[in-house]
Amino acid sequence: MSIVKINVLTVPAEQREVLEQRFASRAGAVEESDGFEWFELLRPVEGTDQYLVYTRWRSEEDFQAWMNGSMKAAHGGGGAGGAEGGERPRPAASGSTLWSFEVVQQASPKS
Repeated sequence: MSIVKINVLTVPAEQREVLEQRFASRAGAVEESDGFEWFELLRPVEGTDQYLVYTRWRSEEDFQAWMNGSMKAAHGGGGAGGAEGGERPRPAASGSTLWSFEVVQQASPKS
């Protein structure tokens, strides 16, 4: 079965719109990755300043290949420069934690 990765991002209230715009502009960055199955950006409703970035993958190997390939390149990992024409923008999140899960059961709506 699939694996799920949830990136827990602590986002101050004044950075929420910035974070959501950045995710909206990523336009298919992960969808073309081998083994990618699903993505959701979950906005907190009450009681927390943590967004959840939910992704589901065919395997841990597929996730690691994405992390070490296109994700690393998109986030400037190891490369010089950054954003075109100058410095990289400041991160919208003030903290990040990655949770990992294996899917052991699943259900979908009945037709």
